[in-house]
Amino acid sequence: MRKQQGAASNLSRREIIDARLHSLLAVLALWLIATSPWVSMFRRFPAEPGFFDYAHVVAGGLALLGAVVYFVTVTQAARWKWFFPWAAGETGAMARDLTGVLQGRVPAADGPGLYGAIKGLLLLALLATALTGAAWYVAQGSHAAITFRDWHTAAVRVLIILLLVHVAAVASHLVELLRD
Repeated sequence: MRKQQGAASNLSRREIIDARLHSLLAVLALWLIATSPWVSMFRRFPAEPGFFDYAHVVAGGLALLGAVVYFVTVTQAARWKWFFPWAAGETGAMARDLTGVLQGRVPAADGPGLYGAIKGLLLLALLATALTGAAWYVAQGSHAAITFRDWHTAAVRVLIILLLVHVAAVASHLVELLRD
């Protein structure tokens, strides 16, 4: 039985966990991206690491753990099709949403459409970024560490682009909500 608590009373336990994980991952991703210029790691963890070096590794580890848990929770049952409609062969809604965007309409926020695909790609980019960062950490000191760092940097760039697209999509939904 759910406890009644205002607006949150209509949310399931899974939806509350999803929302909290989403917020945590957003904060971690923003922190990691914003502080990355002060991280001084190439082939290995520095001999005399600074605050940002330690913080990057700890926050990155938390982001990896959170991203895996979030991935599992949001893709349970048939919900995975909302995030990865192309993998389910459900590209019709994405095509309709894209056509609608080109005509000035805001796509649906839920379901296997364009917005769901953006969220799925962003989640995959977050996982790729966290996994390549962890692989770098495990391989530090080796030649493979440089390769993992290059992959990590590429994954971060994709993550940033998709994060900006995600924020733009959310903003368009908020503007639409305010209009109504």
